[in-house]
Amino acid sequence: MANTSKLNPPFSAQQVIIAQKLAKEVHAPFGKLTILSDIDLELYAGEAVAILGASGSGKSTLLGLLAGLDNPTSGYVSLFDTNLNKLDEDGRAVLRAGKVGFVFQSFHLLPGLTALENVMLPMELAGEAQAKSAALEVLEQVGLSHRVHHTPQQLSGGEQQRVAIARAFACKPLILFADEPTGNLDQATGHRVIELLFSLKVEQGTALVLVTHDPALAERCDRRYVLDGGKIAG
Repeated sequence: MANTSKLNPPFSAQQVIIAQKLAKEVHAPFGKLTILSDIDLELYAGEAVAILGASGSGKSTLLGLLAGLDNPTSGYVSLFDTNLNKLDEDGRAVLRAGKVGFVFQSFHLLPGLTALENVMLPMELAGEAQAKSAALEVLEQVGLSHRVHHTPQQLSGGEQQRVAIARAFACKPLILFADEPTGNLDQATGHRVIELLFSLKVEQGTALVLVTHDPALAERCDRRYVLDGGKIAG
């Protein structure tokens, strides 16, 4: 498996993701299009992994497969020792509930809800009795205790991303998937978001899978996978 590493992976730790011979093909007007092929990848508890590559190299597609948001054409992903190929969409959602968080480049906040309500929503849907107190606590951690009653339109881009991060970490997930989390932010704001992601990672012991073009973000990760032509380069 080709990748570059700053640190040796913690082989004594629990593997939370294993991908083997992963491939994704789609039908296009001109024929079959191979997006990913022959992908082997692993992630350990508490580890941060960056997925890099040029636009169109399959990074977001790979993220979706690892999270069980999409099905591979061949190969498999094991998430928490469960083969995702053996689960339907509802089963994968149940497996992710309370264990997996998401942060996206476009924030994905609900515009009609306040920052507090956006963070509370997934916990309320999961039946969390202390959703409000947990949401207030994590919003304070991300430095937004004074903005809890503001809607996304009343927040800056950096503040919106911090709300999205608070929402993702509120349930104390075992894994957080982030797709270009600094992509819509200026350099200084992006740096603050990176610091926040990794401080919460350390505090909660969360594993991170980060799709990014940001070299500063990739450098903070334990290992890096580079996609080139739908395959891991190396």
